[in-house]
Amino acid sequence: MKLLWKFNLIFVLVFAAGLGVSAYVLRNLLQQQAQDEVIDRARLLMEKAIAVRSYTSTHIRPLLDTQMKYSFLPESVPAFAATEVIAALHKTYPDYSYKEATLNPTNPRDRAVDWEVDVVNQFRNRAELKEYIGQRQPDTGRALYIARPIRITDAACLRCHSTVDAAPRPMIERYGPANGFGWNFNEVVGAQIVSVPMALPLQRADEAFKVYLAAVAGVFVVVGLVLNGMLWLLVVRPITRLAALANQVSLGDMNAPEFAQKGRDEVAELAASFARMRRSMVEALKLLDA
Repeated sequence: MKLLWKFNLIFVLVFAAGLGVSAYVLRNLLQQQAQDEVIDRARLLMEKAIAVRSYTSTHIRPLLDTQMKYSFLPESVPAFAATEVIAALHKTYPDYSYKEATLNPTNPRDRAVDWEVDVVNQFRNRAELKEYIGQRQPDTGRALYIARPIRITDAACLRCHSTVDAAPRPMIERYGPANGFGWNFNEVVGAQIVSVPMALPLQRADEAFKVYLAAVAGVFVVVGLVLNGMLWLLVVRPITRLAALANQVSLGDMNAPEFAQKGRDEVAELAASFARMRRSMVEALKLLDA
């Protein structure tokens, strides 16, 4: 096998191994960055819902206490306010969602579905768990969700959710006496769940990955061409000429032209050594003829 072919084979093998390792590392890094970006968005949406809840509980509910004696106003309920605010955002960004999934809700729209029940039970079975992150595949595409427990830590909540007799009459007239009761203090009754799409961040990560691979491949091709050119000019061509000259001399052609190689590199030293050897052979042949 020619020297140039050997060099290119080793170069391609090294390139393939290096590209494979770097591609694996980079892809995982980009995927992780995309997931971290989605998690940040989900947490931002969660904090917005919590802020709405807090504002409603602190500022809105006290203003409506008097009216609540005569008619139930769901706008005074922190969970309702947070859900409505994020629902308005959902109209513009339909892939973003927020739900206060509850096992036994007053409002039927908050009832937890199958996978949400599993999330709520995670919090009910593990008291130390403060946040749960998972992924699911709804019809709209792959999504990441963050869930936090809804735990009854405010005794005021039990005024509406302990027993039917203790609940405000307007609330019972609006939602009925069948749901939303029997809650206990410090019990996990549901989970705040924010769902954020992953398609766009993952698509961006894939595009960045493809650009990186193309750039690295382009750099290796350019480097390969430059190294091939240098190897041909500095090594292969002079050694090929020197090999041809050595073949002529070995066949007894002492009139073959001198091989001139300028410089101080290894090829020039080899050429100088061959020239000395050739002169020595000529002198030895003259002595034998004499």
